[in-house]
Amino acid sequence: MYYRIKCTECPKCGSAKIGAGYADGYGAVSNIYRIFRSSAIIHEICTDCGYVIASYVKKPEKFKEY
Repeated sequence: MYYRIKCTECPKCGSAKIGAGYADGYGAVSNIYRIFRSSAIIHEICTDCGYVIASYVKKPEKFKEY
């Protein structure tokens, strides 16, 4: 499931031009208890100044403890 934060303005420069990108593969976050459970990281980014507004995992359910 993909959770997207509704960003309307960059807190650094005030721009309303917000994009999204992701880090996957070696940039993914792994569950500390289950080594083979990982998820890509989604980044909300200002496309004018490059400020990373928010970062979160794409599949948070992979981090529930069992």
